[in-house]
Amino acid sequence: MTESTQHGQAPHGRPWVPWLVTALVVLMSGGMMYLAHRGTSRAEALAEQSRQAAMDAATRARDAETARLQLEQKLATLEAERTQLATEKEQLSSEKEQLSQTVQEQEAELAKLKATYDDLQDKMKAEIADGAIRLSQVEGRIQVDLVDKVLFDSGDASISARGQEVLTRLGSVLAKVEDKSIQVSGHTDDSPPSQKLQSTFPSNWELSVARAVNVVRFLQDTGGVPARRLVAAGYGQMRPVSTNATPLGRARNRRIEVLLMPDLPAKRTPAAAVQRALAGGTATKAQAKPARGAK
Repeated sequence: MTESTQHGQAPHGRPWVPWLVTALVVLMSGGMMYLAHRGTSRAEALAEQSRQAAMDAATRARDAETARLQLEQKLATLEAERTQLATEKEQLSSEKEQLSQTVQEQEAELAKLKATYDDLQDKMKAEIADGAIRLSQVEGRIQVDLVDKVLFDSGDASISARGQEVLTRLGSVLAKVEDKSIQVSGHTDDSPPSQKLQSTFPSNWELSVARAVNVVRFLQDTGGVPARRLVAAGYGQMRPVSTNATPLGRARNRRIEVLLMPDLPAKRTPAAAVQRALAGGTATKAQAKPARGAK
């Protein structure tokens, strides 16, 4: 009886087993849910990291493209500046060559001018010494001032014997000048021609022009100076070089001027550049100075 009863109570001896199974199931389910949630969070974190990395990469790519474009723009600017500098260098080289050529031409011109000046000074030294002729040189020009008494008799337009001798010596120098225009101009004082001469020379205009023309014709016919280089002009009393209030001043105003001027148009090279290039050289030697003995 007792054994049967023990056998009959066996099924009811472990009531905790179902609960244990249930608890295990719950625990396993919770663990799986925890693991699943943890995996999901990690996946979301990784996805967020990936999105952030992609955004950073895109930003870096845009920055790199912007930097590339800026670099290309700088390179284009530098290339344009290099081309401009090369062009300016070529222009400067060409201008330097032109300036050098101009300087050489100027030096050659000044050398010829000085030779003509020295020749005139030598041929006219007697008249220069006694003040009858004044010789000057300035700005590429040579001017010979001859008082009227060395060429003409008083109140006359015909060249005197002494005047012919002086103009013959002057013509021997002028005939060798090849690149100059030679202007011969007549000047008087402010006294009108005498009544005796007024029928021929009504005013000082006619007298000054007649004297200039006669000098030009003599230089051409006797001196051998080419006619194409000669110009005659008369200024009457309009361009005095001294006062007409004294006999000495009036004597200085009665004169013939022979002006040697450059025959060719001036170069376009800036005068200041040429002067700088010639500074301390031939230009110094060619400054205008009255000949010794001139008043």
